[in-house]
Amino acid sequence: MLWFTDAMVDVLRPAAAANPGAGEIFQILRDGQARTKAELASLTGLARSTVALRVDALLAADLLRPAGEAVSTGGRPPARVAFNPRAGLVLAVDLGATHATVAVADLAGVILDAHTRTIDIGDGPERLLDVILADGAGLLAAPSAADAHLLGIGIGVPGPVEHSTGRPTNPPIMPGWDRFDVPAYVQRTFDVPVLVDNDVNILALGEHATTWPHIDDLIFVKVSTGIGAGIIAGGQLQRGAQGSAGDMGHVQVPSGSGSSREPGDDRDLEALASGSALAAALRGEGHEAHGPSDVVELVRSGNAAAIEATRQAGRDVGEVLATVVNLLNPSIIVLGGSIARAGEHLLAGVREVVYRRSIPLATQHLAIVQSQAGDRAAVLGAAIMVAREVLSPASVDRHVAEKTR
Repeated sequence: MLWFTDAMVDVLRPAAAANPGAGEIFQILRDGQARTKAELASLTGLARSTVALRVDALLAADLLRPAGEAVSTGGRPPARVAFNPRAGLVLAVDLGATHATVAVADLAGVILDAHTRTIDIGDGPERLLDVILADGAGLLAAPSAADAHLLGIGIGVPGPVEHSTGRPTNPPIMPGWDRFDVPAYVQRTFDVPVLVDNDVNILALGEHATTWPHIDDLIFVKVSTGIGAGIIAGGQLQRGAQGSAGDMGHVQVPSGSGSSREPGDDRDLEALASGSALAAALRGEGHEAHGPSDVVELVRSGNAAAIEATRQAGRDVGEVLATVVNLLNPSIIVLGGSIARAGEHLLAGVREVVYRRSIPLATQHLAIVQSQAGDRAAVLGAAIMVAREVLSPASVDRHVAEKTR
């Protein structure tokens, strides 16, 4: 299976240093555009001799590649260099409650190959990670990954994660995973950097890269077994102090006009509008609904109760999002997850409330849309997360130093 991004993935670029090293010069070339050493000297303000030394070091480290010659203005045409996305590979993992996808990607965010299997997240970390790592080793041994080194691994999990340590923290649907040291366990097999995040954050990164690369302020909302949001503000993913930013599911939902809820009903958003909550409510009314997938099937079959329940779930999500819109003023809200794929009903409920309850200045150019990235978004987001780490200026400088000793 081959998945490709529609455009080169743009890695976050820190402000240029006062005296750029090889890592900072490399960031300029991450956009995929080939440049001459003279052009790089002009962009950085460094002497051509200094730029030449640093570009040569990046070429020796295989992070850059020759890219032909520029048009001559007299004399020998100057050589151009460009980012080499096959300088290394990353493994990207999307763990869900019942599925796992492992993909191998190059450093530009192109998914070269992938494998998906059915799992039970309740089997625990050791058993599942062993299976996933075996799948990853198989992908790395395939011809599509030939002649490139693994530089890092990114993993998305369906629960809260302390991003600085990579440890899941009190994940409600992941028994046995609480505080488990995922990076240390993975590094027993692959001695590379391992980054772990919750699934909605990597979905936000993937959706942003594939569909909205030029939008700096985006919120991705996943409505499935649980509910969460990935927040991109100012072009950067916002994780918060401990990594819990975007936990919409545990926000108490205000009772809007027309709500059928009883006074004093203080359930949080997840208890009202998640796929699990909708299934329980429909089951209580005599419908066959044991999980989110059953809710989706009922909606698609035209079941009136399921359609209304999904529309009301959208309104409840909208009640929380209206406050988020007023606080963060995003340009785009993207709805994803299994319940969002049931049709327009969830989307309609969200729009109904957000456009009515948020301030006009925040909504005058706000678009609320369904996810377009599909099944590739999560593994792509995990790959982007790793690329941003292993190709940061400091990481590139270390890599160049090791290669040129």
